[in-house]
Amino acid sequence: MTDAMTEPGPILALDNVSKVFHRAGSTVHAARAVSFALHPGRTLALVGASGSGKTTAARLLMRDYRPDQGRLLFRGEPIEGSAVRDMRAYRSAVQMVFQDPFSSLNPVHTIRYHLERPMRLHQPSLKGRARDAAIAEVLSRVKLDPALILPKYPHELSGGQRQRISIARALAVNPEVIIADEPTSMLDVSVRLGILNLLNDMKRELKLAVLYITHDIATARYVAEDIMVMYAGQIVEWGETESVLGNPQHPYTRLLLSAVPDPDRRFGDTPYRDELDRIDLIRRQSALEQAEVREVGPRHFIRPMPA
Repeated sequence: MTDAMTEPGPILALDNVSKVFHRAGSTVHAARAVSFALHPGRTLALVGASGSGKTTAARLLMRDYRPDQGRLLFRGEPIEGSAVRDMRAYRSAVQMVFQDPFSSLNPVHTIRYHLERPMRLHQPSLKGRARDAAIAEVLSRVKLDPALILPKYPHELSGGQRQRISIARALAVNPEVIIADEPTSMLDVSVRLGILNLLNDMKRELKLAVLYITHDIATARYVAEDIMVMYAGQIVEWGETESVLGNPQHPYTRLLLSAVPDPDRRFGDTPYRDELDRIDLIRRQSALEQAEVREVGPRHFIRPMPA
């Protein structure tokens, strides 16, 4: 994180939040004492494998789930018990971009409808030509032509275009926070970079706080100033992206980085069975609850595995 004297205060934060699900006689600790903050003009990457708790964290921020313990803070104040007016402001300020750009758009409505609807809900005073101008502006931000796009239906667009519409819909209500949950994972490789560039542009130009959720640790360096690595509902390593990825200290972070394709790495350097055993040990030990936090560098922390 940057110096507290110059960095604006967080817009949104989870403070020691835990969430447990009870399913078919089993207990799943989806979030365990999770704390982080989102700041204007910065992207925080939340990285982990499927099932690590990343989407649970996002849904806690969106208030789809209520925490079992801990607090959700909006502009420094607990959101629970807030007045209806404050909750409306929260719904407008915090927007989400979903993983699947097709299922998040209603196939029976045109793109114009998808962009007009959030404006009608959150900016009812915006009407007629003023609303048309606002729609044209958000489409220009995501580099789409309003005349071509607005009459179309979702199925008439490419995956990349649909994801740009999802981003435009989020921008339509002038948010302060964007939660991007695996925004490129269902897109062709050829269009992923364009979406990542768009997230970077929005962050810089609109001073948005962005939570970038991904299983692809390699893309975190491209979009995020800060990073958290999550496993089994627990943040196991966190800090500035260059520090964490340049000098990973937790075995699970190293495991994720080792899965990134490397043309210089030869398969078979490690006996196959030994490698599987090592991976299984790291995962089992990383899944154990660990309260200790150790600073391993300037603003770089881990929860060490049990000895």
